[in-house]
Amino acid sequence: MYKQINDVIESLDLNSIPQDRYKSLDPMIDFIQNKVNKGAIINLNFICTHNSRRSHLSQVWAQAMATYYKINNVHCYSGGTEATALFPSAAEALECSGFQIQELSKSNNPIYSIKFSDTYPSVIGFSKTFDDSFNPSEAFAAIMTCSSADKGCPFIAGAEVRLPITFEDPKAFDGTQLQKEKYLERSLQIATNLKYVFSNLKTT
Repeated sequence: MYKQINDVIESLDLNSIPQDRYKSLDPMIDFIQNKVNKGAIINLNFICTHNSRRSHLSQVWAQAMATYYKINNVHCYSGGTEATALFPSAAEALECSGFQIQELSKSNNPIYSIKFSDTYPSVIGFSKTFDDSFNPSEAFAAIMTCSSADKGCPFIAGAEVRLPITFEDPKAFDGTQLQKEKYLERSLQIATNLKYVFSNLKTT
């Protein structure tokens, strides 16, 4: 893992997570731990309305956390109730934490390679619906990262479990002087929540 990302993970303060947040995060620990105990593949699909900000940040940080904590067989995905594009400020927030991002295709919905290590595969980032063929169709956790997607998508076909772990949308700060700061703040909040999840898993 790249040193800057490693250093960021180590600096994240779990004490900053409000106590009442644990009731949202603990079921994710239970789901993953059950898979770890069985030696099973762990598919995590992070879902938000547009698959442009919070779901991508969650997907990328979850994959990095799985690597940092040496949790094997974790495959992280993201999707939306509709497809748009990975918003540039979300990608920039990841770059600020040390991820290396390369645009693989230029279009209204670009495809990105998001690297956190030279020895592990890149995360492929692009906007898609949660049921896109790129994502798993069965045996996955549907992790709802925004309340509108959670309310507007009452059924996720193929999901073993549905976990509402929602975050405020940094889109509210688009076009303001706080845009960069708030996207980084949201990225690190998501990272801290996921550090709590993966740091509480037992592999032996």
